[in-house]
Amino acid sequence: MMHDRMAGPDIRNPTDWKVLLKLLPYLWEFRARVLLAMSCLILAKLANVAVPVSLKHIVDALDQGQGSQVVAMVAIPLALLLAYGLLRFSSTFLGELRDAIFGLAAERTLTNIGLVVFRHLHRLDLEYHLSRRTGGLSRDIERGTTGVSFLLRSLVFSVIPILVEVGLVLGIFIWQFDAGFAWITVGAIVAYVAFSVVVTNWRTEFVRLANQKDSQANTRAIDSLLNFETVKYFTNEEYEAGRYGENLREREEAKIKNTFSLAALNSGQALIIAVTITLMMIRAAQQVADGTLTLGDLAMVNALMIQVFIPLNVLGFVYREIKRALADVESMFDILKIEPAIRDADDAIELPADSDGVEFDGVSFHYQAERPILKNVSFRIAPGHKVAIVGSSGAGKSTLGRLLFRFYEVSQGSIRVGGHDIRRLTQASLRRAIGVVPQDTVLFNDTLYANILYGNPLASEDEVKAAAKLAHLDDFIAKLPKGYDTKVGERGLKVSGGEKQRIAIARTLLKKPRILLFDEATSALDSQTEKAIGAALEQVAHNHTTLIIAHRLSTVVDADEIIVLENGEIVERGSHRELLATAGRYARMWQLQHETENAP
Repeated sequence: MMHDRMAGPDIRNPTDWKVLLKLLPYLWEFRARVLLAMSCLILAKLANVAVPVSLKHIVDALDQGQGSQVVAMVAIPLALLLAYGLLRFSSTFLGELRDAIFGLAAERTLTNIGLVVFRHLHRLDLEYHLSRRTGGLSRDIERGTTGVSFLLRSLVFSVIPILVEVGLVLGIFIWQFDAGFAWITVGAIVAYVAFSVVVTNWRTEFVRLANQKDSQANTRAIDSLLNFETVKYFTNEEYEAGRYGENLREREEAKIKNTFSLAALNSGQALIIAVTITLMMIRAAQQVADGTLTLGDLAMVNALMIQVFIPLNVLGFVYREIKRALADVESMFDILKIEPAIRDADDAIELPADSDGVEFDGVSFHYQAERPILKNVSFRIAPGHKVAIVGSSGAGKSTLGRLLFRFYEVSQGSIRVGGHDIRRLTQASLRRAIGVVPQDTVLFNDTLYANILYGNPLASEDEVKAAAKLAHLDDFIAKLPKGYDTKVGERGLKVSGGEKQRIAIARTLLKKPRILLFDEATSALDSQTEKAIGAALEQVAHNHTTLIIAHRLSTVVDADEIIVLENGEIVERGSHRELLATAGRYARMWQLQHETENAP
């Protein structure tokens, strides 16, 4: 979403200078190319300004040779005509050369900034991504990268060239004519810039509002399309269209206001240009009549003024777009200011290769202090053993997995892997050691092979196929016409729940983690598929340290220890047989599920 502090690039607003200064380190890497491009720029402008000067001498020569066409042609030095054509070509050629030289620097800078933002987003914590709307965030980043590209090109290709050209033209007026021409030019430029600044600042609110409504409409569309099935389940197509239409109408109103204000700005700028050129031509015509200027001087004044105001008119557009680009880039750079809630300690170490076993020691956790999720939870998973966490929905089971993976920090107590407090470990080394099979497996819109390979992008084809076989996925793949090259569709919508879980198991196996976390990996499956997946999980978990978070008790009967969690506290623990013998909470859950599954 756009910020209110959208102001022009002037010294009164240090925010804009901060945004521009943030771009300099990215350009500094290509400083040689930038300097070469600037040299071409200056040479191009020198050639451009020299064109009207050469035109003056040609007109004067023609004017002096009016008596005879033959004499006139002889009087005009051929070198002057050749120089005129060469200057025309040089101005264009040097400008194109400048673009080509600077092109790599601009595109590489844009690439580097995009990668910095992308990497930073992946460093941010889970809570940030759960609370952000993907559509609005993606639009902010898209506008930000587009704004960076525009800023780089406009500053190098528009603002600096215009300033150089205006300076050269003023120098010619002072040197060749009286100071009146220069003062008229300076007054016109000041009036033009002042008018553009005032009106553009007035337009800022319309631009900001239009962008805000555009983000809201985009977010609404993406949210609706991502939840396509839910929309269909409740036949809410018209409801969604109504809400999206409301966002579009609000955007339309903001865009219309923006368009009208733009028309006012363009009209005012055109009036200033027309008045200035008229005054300059009247003054020049009077001096031609007085004999103090020649027809060539008149032609040169006209050509110079057109040459100044054509780019100056572009400067008005550039100024408006720079304001918008600065706001867009600032929004993107604001993302870089967000510090991740989960950060490696300054003295964090890599998890040693031989570390194994997991221990929760007095772990308490809350999102909000008045609403505790876990209360003094302690248990240990010995290397190679399997512990299951069961309980009703909302008991805090999945939170244990997120804490182990360090998506969140514990509020009290500690979690240790291989005897090391995970807060003293680097996040990357900890997460490399843990393989997760979640309840809702999300697949990329790619092939089956690519989705399995995601577990270890450096794995060989044989390793990928071996992982698929261990996950009991090979028979399913063999029946597909395209085999491993079969596309799974966006978010894996073209494969069944059981197949998605097998893919998740296969890519987790390919990761080769020491610790396995199954987070209700079969809760959304039917009984037959659950048994098939359960068998695969049983085989996978062999000789691994395994934490199973389960809703269906039938999947955890072989666990070394079963822990019953209620309201964030451990209320029972023991093996399946021991817990049934106590006839407590676990036994009641077992009986209830058994009756439900066997009900007619």
